[in-house]
Amino acid sequence: MSEISEAQVLKMAQELIAEFPPSTTSVVDFLGAQFDKGLAWVHFPVGHGGLGISPKFQKIVNECIYAAGAPNPMFRNPIGHGMCGPTVVEWGSEEQKKRYLRPLFTGEEVWCQLFSEPGSGSDFAGLSAKGVKDGDEWIANGQKVWTTLAHLSRWGLLVVRTDAEAVKHAGLTAFVVDMQAPGVEVRPLRQMTGEAEFNEVYFTDVRIPQAEMLGKPGDGWRVSLTTLMNERVSIGGAIPQRGSGSIGHAVKVWNELPADQKDASTRDELMKLWSRAEVHRLTNIRANASRRMGAPGPEGSIGKMESANLNKDVYSFVMNLMGAEAMLYGSYEMVRPESAMSFENLQKAFLRSRANSIEGGTTEVMKNILGERILGLPGDVRVDRDVAWSKVPRN
Repeated sequence: MSEISEAQVLKMAQELIAEFPPSTTSVVDFLGAQFDKGLAWVHFPVGHGGLGISPKFQKIVNECIYAAGAPNPMFRNPIGHGMCGPTVVEWGSEEQKKRYLRPLFTGEEVWCQLFSEPGSGSDFAGLSAKGVKDGDEWIANGQKVWTTLAHLSRWGLLVVRTDAEAVKHAGLTAFVVDMQAPGVEVRPLRQMTGEAEFNEVYFTDVRIPQAEMLGKPGDGWRVSLTTLMNERVSIGGAIPQRGSGSIGHAVKVWNELPADQKDASTRDELMKLWSRAEVHRLTNIRANASRRMGAPGPEGSIGKMESANLNKDVYSFVMNLMGAEAMLYGSYEMVRPESAMSFENLQKAFLRSRANSIEGGTTEVMKNILGERILGLPGDVRVDRDVAWSKVPRN
């Protein structure tokens, strides 16, 4: 399928719409048909939801089917679709790909990512959750935190330390873990939005079959890089319609202001934000077109960093436009949502945007990546690079 043309991809998307009209087809059935036709992730291998072609062709598929009202798999299963699926297809066994990818894409099985810990957020390689081999199984113990949608998840992408005597990057191993297994406990973490979109997850003697390992023992760091690079593209690499998203909200609020509140200074501020949003959109188009087959590079950090800064600035501007109304939030009842990053009102969007510069790698980490890997600047001083994890001082 490597010689497939844009016209052929568009025809396949049109045939999908004709055969499974979104208005009369259930979400699961439509997404299942999209997967079976290789239009889920077009750069994935044939038989696993893809066509084995450049990821740039996905834009053609999405524009066609979304215009016809097709469901977006990111809404129900954003972590699975944007991060875990690409990791499974790169590191999973043939059996794992066959078992997990289709129900992940259809949203029948929600996934979560179990990386961050209370003592190792930005220093992911310093994690301390432990995995010990026991026959044909591994026993996991530890705590993970800030786990999006863990309360809905059927499966999780878990990284634990399996060799404490190796340097910290080398002693990690990745697994697919059953979130309903004995010993897995999910507790809500209430955010300032009132929701508990995030969770903390405890593992107490959780048994994981050897067959659920991704890669080999010690591959956990490389597996996690696949996940994290896709996460940054998923968070900050979207290519929305021109003038949509957060900047679309700002323009709408501006247009609804009384004429006597539309001063030139505020209009100039709005246009500066609109220009930043358009530059960000165009940059993502260019990065998407130049991506290697299914393997995002460090340029994904550009989109992630700027989307975080832009969202925070835009929604702060919107709150200023709204004046005293911005203080009226509505119900603050704690709920465990069915989706991530859903906004019922602009006040909630403002509060939620504060997390954008932390989740998926902090803005400071993004700057380090860009400085070292794009600009070639000297790296941070790392005194524990060649020290066994067991000998690294910890609080």
